[in-house]
Amino acid sequence: MSEELKPEVTPVAPDVEEKPVEAVEKQVETVSEPAAKPAEAPAAEAVEAPAAESAAEAAEKPAEPADFAGKTLAELSDLFEKLAESVDRMKRSKEAEAIKSAFYRKLSREKFLSGLGAAVDEPSDSEEPEAIAAEPAVAPTETPVAESAEAPATEPAEASAVAGPFAAIEAGFKALYTKYKKERAEYNRAIDAEREDNLRKKEEVIEDLRKIVEAQEDLKDAFPAFREIQARWREIGPVPQRSYMDVNNRYQFLVERFYDMVKIDRDLRDLDFKKNLEAKEKFCEEAETLAASEDSVGAFNALQRLHEEWKEYGPVAKEFRESIWERFRAATAVINRKYQAHFIEIKTRQADNLAAKTALCEKVEAIAAAEIGSTAEWTEKTKAIEEIQQEWRGIGFASRKDNQKIYDRFRAACDAFFARKREYYSESKENMNENLRKKLSIIEQAEALKDSKEWKKTTEALKELQKQWKEIGAVPRKKSEQLWKRFRAACDAFFEGRDAESPVNDQRANLKAKKALIAELEAYVPQEGVSEEEAMASFTERWSAIGFVPFKEKEAVQNAWHEALRAKFPDLSRRPSRPAGRGAQAPRGPRTEKDRLVQRYNALQQDIQTYENNIGFFSSSKNAEPLIRQMQEKIDASKAELESLKLQIREIEKAEAAE
Repeated sequence: MSEELKPEVTPVAPDVEEKPVEAVEKQVETVSEPAAKPAEAPAAEAVEAPAAESAAEAAEKPAEPADFAGKTLAELSDLFEKLAESVDRMKRSKEAEAIKSAFYRKLSREKFLSGLGAAVDEPSDSEEPEAIAAEPAVAPTETPVAESAEAPATEPAEASAVAGPFAAIEAGFKALYTKYKKERAEYNRAIDAEREDNLRKKEEVIEDLRKIVEAQEDLKDAFPAFREIQARWREIGPVPQRSYMDVNNRYQFLVERFYDMVKIDRDLRDLDFKKNLEAKEKFCEEAETLAASEDSVGAFNALQRLHEEWKEYGPVAKEFRESIWERFRAATAVINRKYQAHFIEIKTRQADNLAAKTALCEKVEAIAAAEIGSTAEWTEKTKAIEEIQQEWRGIGFASRKDNQKIYDRFRAACDAFFARKREYYSESKENMNENLRKKLSIIEQAEALKDSKEWKKTTEALKELQKQWKEIGAVPRKKSEQLWKRFRAACDAFFEGRDAESPVNDQRANLKAKKALIAELEAYVPQEGVSEEEAMASFTERWSAIGFVPFKEKEAVQNAWHEALRAKFPDLSRRPSRPAGRGAQAPRGPRTEKDRLVQRYNALQQDIQTYENNIGFFSSSKNAEPLIRQMQEKIDASKAELESLKLQIREIEKAEAAE
């Protein structure tokens, strides 16, 4: 029989459904149409096996799963429930698995952020539904949230009390997923049974075709029967993959033998060639439309269906055989290139995501390993960790082989940080309890002195107690305000009693005298022959000679006096001075630039110590955040000035050494 009567055998693209990223290299074969196989070895030289899925199943494949990262647990559960009730639910298994994966990632993240547990392992597809339903809950872990200076981390017992909502929604989702998996298993068993039945039907068609070929009847009787057999063959659905190549090769072999052995009328043969050419031209047009599509994955899946249908049709006239195949193969090559480029892009994006997540892991690991010695630092670092976690959520997935590893590394670094934080606050709690005992002791001493009539002695004693109070660190927040009010009440009771015993008119006169002296100091102009030390000593002596002022006015007038001193004598006002005329020598001002710098350096160190003590004192009060921030700014400015002074002093010392 002539060469042009032999049917075409067209390879089909392999299935890439399960792992798209790893399947970039799988493409539709684009080799020339193979020649017919000899009768004695139909299966030994079979072409590459195509996917076991039918054209209809290839069309049912969904596009890439939707992005469920922004959905809540309740929304994901509702989506799964709607999918499980839909008519086409069995064809949407990949969407169901995508929702399941998103749900368990979200559940793991929510438990992690709420301090209720470690990452939740999502059930794998290989698990039986009963095993999934019986999966135990995960133990709670640390919650990466900011904690105040006086509020230690939440106790584990309190955290476990809110685990119920997560357990309930997880159980509800598992029940939906179990029901769906059972139904899906039944559906798969039915599909397998259907494919076995299709195999039986195709075996019957092959046997009927064999009878026609072996009978070698006249064309008028054989050709209609042959057409009926071809129609039956095309109507039968897919068969099991293990049998696909064998049954297809045997059928094609008999078709070739029919064309070789039956005496076909040329007119009928040409008509058959024409019909096949028209059908294959339509396939080329569809393939070219797919090649222009932006949906590379959908186009690739549709191309598989076209290759399978192409295979079902017989040959075309010899003069068109090469050109029609080259046209179809050219469109196939374009679709393959787009499909490969699509998954290369995915791999590149996943590599970028892995690099970004690796950088975040390094940041968290550095924070977790850093030395942190104060509550303010822990609060600051906790906020930094939370910002990094928020940034992590905005980064997409890495590759399947790396995604879980990088997440485990990030989770381990966060857990290490919060474990150290729990340990710190455990120790801090013990320290606060000790501070509570110390402050209670001071309060008892102050309350014992509040009714004393020894004004001077008791005043000094209470001032000492106030100084001790400021040096003591933070106490539990619930007790802080109560303790302070009690201590303040004891001190106020004494000073109000003391002031009540002093002549009111004298105190008012003293207040007026001190305000007048402040005004005189502010208007003071240096005089020739009078040094700054002598002028300052004179003003200080006159101030000390004035008696008490009303208690409520004491702090304001004292602050005004010190401000005036610092304004007029900036280099001397920070040094202790003694009034002249009492046997003490008046303090001398700095004689050199180095002395002035050293004096300023020492004064700044005292300021920094005072500011730090104030921060410890303010942290016990409510709404103290602005004051603490202000103190911290002063500390930072003073430390910066200290560094500048240190450099200036060293330069002077180098110059002195050179001389």
